[in-house]
Amino acid sequence: MSDRRTLAGNHFFALSILLVCMTSTVSAGAQRMVIDEHVNPRWIDEDQLEFSRTENGEATRLRIDRETGMISRLNGETQGVRRAPGRRVTGSTTRGGEVPIIFKNGTTQTISLMWVDSNGTEIPYGELGAGKRRRMGTYDGHAWRILGENGGTLTAFIAEPGRPSAVIDERSMAEWKASRVWQEKDDLDESSRTKPRASVTTRDGDLWIERPAAEPVRLTEDARPGSRWRQNVVFSPDGRHFLAWKVDAPQRHPVHLLEIMPEDRVEPVLETIQYLKPGDRIAHPHPAVFEVETGRRIDLDAELAPNPWSINRISWHPTESKVRMLYNQRGHQVLRLLEIDAVSGESRVLIDETSDTFIDYAGKDFLHVMRDGDRAIWMTERSGWNHLEMVDLRSGERTPLTSGEWVVRAVDEVDEAAGTLRIRALGLDADQDPYHVHHAMIDLDTGALTRLTEGDGTHELEFAPDGRHYIDRWSRVDLPPVHELRRTRDGSLVAVLAEADHGPLLDSGWREPIRFKAKGRDGITDIWGVIITPRDFDPEERYPVVEHIYAGPHDHFVPKKFNRNSRMRDVAALGMVVVQIDGMGTNWRSKAFHDVAWKNLGDSGFPDRIAWMKAAADTRPWMDLDHVGIYGGSAGGQSAMRALLAHGDFYDAAVADCGCHDNRMDKIWWNELWMGWPVGEHYAEQSNVTNAHRLEGDLLLILGGMDRNVDPASTLQVVEALV
Repeated sequence: MSDRRTLAGNHFFALSILLVCMTSTVSAGAQRMVIDEHVNPRWIDEDQLEFSRTENGEATRLRIDRETGMISRLNGETQGVRRAPGRRVTGSTTRGGEVPIIFKNGTTQTISLMWVDSNGTEIPYGELGAGKRRRMGTYDGHAWRILGENGGTLTAFIAEPGRPSAVIDERSMAEWKASRVWQEKDDLDESSRTKPRASVTTRDGDLWIERPAAEPVRLTEDARPGSRWRQNVVFSPDGRHFLAWKVDAPQRHPVHLLEIMPEDRVEPVLETIQYLKPGDRIAHPHPAVFEVETGRRIDLDAELAPNPWSINRISWHPTESKVRMLYNQRGHQVLRLLEIDAVSGESRVLIDETSDTFIDYAGKDFLHVMRDGDRAIWMTERSGWNHLEMVDLRSGERTPLTSGEWVVRAVDEVDEAAGTLRIRALGLDADQDPYHVHHAMIDLDTGALTRLTEGDGTHELEFAPDGRHYIDRWSRVDLPPVHELRRTRDGSLVAVLAEADHGPLLDSGWREPIRFKAKGRDGITDIWGVIITPRDFDPEERYPVVEHIYAGPHDHFVPKKFNRNSRMRDVAALGMVVVQIDGMGTNWRSKAFHDVAWKNLGDSGFPDRIAWMKAAADTRPWMDLDHVGIYGGSAGGQSAMRALLAHGDFYDAAVADCGCHDNRMDKIWWNELWMGWPVGEHYAEQSNVTNAHRLEGDLLLILGGMDRNVDPASTLQVVEALV
């Protein structure tokens, strides 16, 4: 154990962090400040936009002419305005984070809820009886079509923040028909859409087909216990073929949770959940195409998909009997777009993506098959940076749409009619933080990039319903929000709507985070982080340093947007300097930066983190690196303990909350993606359990006995090893 002395002793130091982790208080005063974080836009016709901002301490409602940028005070005249007409859409886009939506069936019939993907393909999400309601998790920009009992569209909705209810009634159906904001794929109306010529059911795990005016026919006879056909088939556009799956069930892996103090009894309750872990046998799908008229079966060539982690993203060619599917191979080093030709019976590879390390299917996966069915937009890191290509699905030719030493963070919209796609990008500006989110339009023919954002910060866009203008809200951790009105056609600025003033917040004692970058372990790569100081900070004093760590390879974690409150501030309020850093192995830089995590989660970027803190302290003598603590939860809990096992000469104390201390004990998808498959010796070599004897410093472990995310036994095994 370390004999170093902290400000009040390492045990008290660790306990203080524990108390912070278990509370959610915010600094007094800061939470009451009004700094124009939102302008509450209301898009109306005649090129007008209403919005609000605070002037001289009072909220004021204003109107701006979207073309000229002239701003005028409303004086209460808000009646009689009409919303601008919406753009027509055919499917889902991804505009932002998760939003809930509550479907309310106000009709007298049973309705079907259909999620519509970016290609316009309808994915069923069950039925909703008359008068019933259902809460669904979806995402901002995702499209939902509501079908009646006859299969026709009743209405449609686009999920968006602040619109929690989707009511299906006479009014919503009438408004939808009048506006026609939604259009059928390929501009076909309901009457001209081809309906499937049959329906498919399952009996005892086998497929049966029911055709009009004919007896049901059995299609398969190979179902057995643990290997059954699924009823959710996907028909071709002409209704002559469908794709179905036989699925071999995964193994059972029970994890037992003990609820020590249930609410309804004195005795503990044992709960058992299904929880696959690395190396377990997973579900194995076997896709096959069937011809409706004859029952002819065409299996996918197993040599093209020998060991599937998943087979999904199904789409049929619009005019040919060819079905495509995305094959993700277990081990996540092979990703393929496959095709079955229902006429010739042949299977082939349309796109073949491979990696010597991992393919980040969880974060860098984008596939959009164009309406012609012969081209696709594909996301790839083949160049060493995450970019987009246009792939000719007939020849296999791949043409870059984006390129350079920056990354595509996400695709928000593909507008085939306009020949553009809208992206979020990181690292576009060499003089800015490479994690700042910027937005741009890409020309699908030329690859030309049109910037939609400029300011030195991270940006969020809110488009007018007609799509011609948008509000760009951007900020940094040390700069409160700026709201700009811009033109979609070229990103040009119309006017600044509001600039937040956080002077009163600073006057209250709130301190801006300090942005800092330093070279990483290689002496070349910039590592970025923030420093949080106490409200009563005195540069003449010395403060112990506490690192808040989360090093999961699925994202980056240092805050980039303005935020008045955070739990790091609660820790700083205890008389400490708090830092957060994105070291190598985290996401959204180059492929080489990310690959440091490959089969190496124990690294956690510590060489970069330690170098960063030493560089920061070189010019900040108030950072006391003789007294350094660290805390984190889940994967951050794993890293926090790892700090004392591998770097006990630098870190003195750690608080590890609900850590996945041994990657063999944690959920299968996350760990196999980064640590690889099959499970090898490197899993044990990086385990906090097998390395527990290397502990230096003071460690506080926290676990939740009913944790369904990380098996709580992972922490208990650490305890046993320490004992």
